[in-house]
Amino acid sequence: MTTFDDREQAFEAKFAHDEEMKFKAEARRNKLLGLWAAGLMGKSGAEADGYAKEVIAADFEEAGDEDVFRKLAADLGDRADEATIRAKMGELMVEAKRQLMTES
Repeated sequence: MTTFDDREQAFEAKFAHDEEMKFKAEARRNKLLGLWAAGLMGKSGAEADGYAKEVIAADFEEAGDEDVFRKLAADLGDRADEATIRAKMGELMVEAKRQLMTES
């Protein structure tokens, strides 16, 4: 193989790794969001875990974060406004990435 082929394979491998980490971070963030929202709704234990799985599943409806936001906004009602939910989404994405980095 040539140096160019080696570099191309390295870039492809890095891209695949980055996409996998992005997927894992989003799934972890959604789990944390689900647990946060479950707490606001008075759920705990297995019920909270089940709700967190619903939030994770909601992310597969469409690309981006809007599907997760809509689920949380609908389920939380007046317990949290749009700004609070979006701020928590950003905060928990940072936390999810931190958790993944410490696991590696």
